[in-house]
Amino acid sequence: MTEKKTFDGFDFSPEINLTRYLRSIQKFPILSHEEEFSLAQEYQNSKNPEVSYKLITSHLRLVVKIVSQYKGYGLPVADLIAEGNMGLLSAIEKFNPHRGFRFSTYAMWWIKASIQKYILNSWSLVKIGTTAAQKKLFFNLRRIKDKMNLLNDIEMSNQIIDDIARHLDVSSKEVISMNERMKAHDGSLNTIIRNDSEKNHEWQDFIADGKPNQEEILGQCENMRFRKEKFAASLKCLNEREKNILFKRRLEEKTVTLEELSQYYHISKERVRQIEINSIKKIQQYINMQQ
Repeated sequence: MTEKKTFDGFDFSPEINLTRYLRSIQKFPILSHEEEFSLAQEYQNSKNPEVSYKLITSHLRLVVKIVSQYKGYGLPVADLIAEGNMGLLSAIEKFNPHRGFRFSTYAMWWIKASIQKYILNSWSLVKIGTTAAQKKLFFNLRRIKDKMNLLNDIEMSNQIIDDIARHLDVSSKEVISMNERMKAHDGSLNTIIRNDSEKNHEWQDFIADGKPNQEEILGQCENMRFRKEKFAASLKCLNEREKNILFKRRLEEKTVTLEELSQYYHISKERVRQIEINSIKKIQQYINMQQ
């Protein structure tokens, strides 16, 4: 769930009442270029939250406008606006008014990035491919299909697929694959499943939890502790050189090479390898004798 942001009584997360939120943001004035520059400069120097409040609230309508471009992904508009607002809050912290850009121009990229990240994370089928080219394909394919009146799962001809691939500089195979993923978008776990009983259930109510229960977790912890204790006890069957070689070759995060150990102990690399293998066999024999 998106983190709620409030300031001076104003809720930047519109999930409670979207209509009321859209109406309330109309009261904030749009800043002139001079007012925007002055406020941005003041905030850069002082980090005064009251200054950032004026800058942010004057651009809430910009977030709603950008969100309108992403309404076709089956996600709640309120969530998209909330994510866009998070991007707006990030933009105010990074903006440098002395570079000559309007804040709205700079903030637009942060808003879009935040919304796109949320959409990609919500479409689990797209998570397996999130390179720059695939992100471009994901967000442009729907827009192109919309312009060509090819939404609602209407099949695309090979010619159309080739044209889209050429336009987006990807292969036709990638267009077909992404189109199938988008058509098979995951259903919500909160979807209501109606049945004959008085109480309706959500889809997630019928999904078995494959995670181990408390008893299994406790058993695993006890077993792991028992094995650690047994291994620690088995080390007494090794002399110091065997123990040191075993730890440096198998148990430390950074493995020491045979060459380094051979130079340290003034023995051959083959002899170091033999000691390593024999140490493991000694431990195994010790543990087997204790069972």
